[in-house]
Amino acid sequence: MYKSRDRLIIIDADGTVIDAFTAIGTAFARHGMDLGDLDRFQKRRNLFKYLGGLKEFPRNLTKRFGKQGRRDLLATLTEVYREEASLYPGMAELVRELLAAPGIRVGMVTRNVTHEPEVTLGKLFARHGVDIRQLDFLHYVPLREEKAPYFITARERFDINPARAYACGDEHKDYVAAQSAGMHPFIVSYGFESFARLTRKFSIPEAIISPTPPVLCDRVRHALDLPAA
Repeated sequence: MYKSRDRLIIIDADGTVIDAFTAIGTAFARHGMDLGDLDRFQKRRNLFKYLGGLKEFPRNLTKRFGKQGRRDLLATLTEVYREEASLYPGMAELVRELLAAPGIRVGMVTRNVTHEPEVTLGKLFARHGVDIRQLDFLHYVPLREEKAPYFITARERFDINPARAYACGDEHKDYVAAQSAGMHPFIVSYGFESFARLTRKFSIPEAIISPTPPVLCDRVRHALDLPAA
C-alpha cells in the first residue's frame, strides 16, 4: 500500500521548539511595551496575544502601533530571534538526533512571524548547533492558512503511512491539523496555549500533552525508537 517504510515527524517552531514567549517579550520591552506574564499570554487570542492583555493593551496601543511602529517592532523581533532567542532545553539535541536517525523524515511547518523567516530560523538554530538545511522540508504557513494541507502534502510526497507519521505543536489548531492529516499529534502546554485551555476548551486528551520540553523530548524519542536521553 505504501512504498516507504520511513517514519515522518513534523516539528513546529515557535512555542514548541523555540521559546517564543521570551523572544516576543524581549522585543516588546525594547519598545517600552509589556507583554505580561506567560499565564495571561496563554489565555489571549489573536490581537490581544501580541499587544498584551486587557491590562497591558491600552499602554501598548500608545507605543507607536501605527504602520511604522509595527514595522519597527517586527524588525526588532527579527533581530531578537536571529541574535538572542533560544531553543527550549534539550530541543537542539533532539533535533540533531532526529536528523541523524536513519529511516526518519524530518520537516518543519511554522507560522514564524519575522522578516525572511528562513534566514531568521537558520541563524537561530545554527547558534544551537543545528543546520536546518538538513531538514527534508521547511514550510512557512501564512497566519490565516491551516497547516493540515502542508502536513498531507509532505506525507504524500514521501508516501508514508499515516500511522507512521507524527506532528508536534503547541496550539489546538496543531492538534486539529495533525488529526486531519491522519497523523499522531504531540501537543505541548508550555507554549502558546495552556494545559487548561487545551483540555477544557478543546477536549484534547491529557495523555498526549507534554507539560515541559524534557517530557516532549522523551515521548518523541520513545515513539521513534531513539535512545533515551
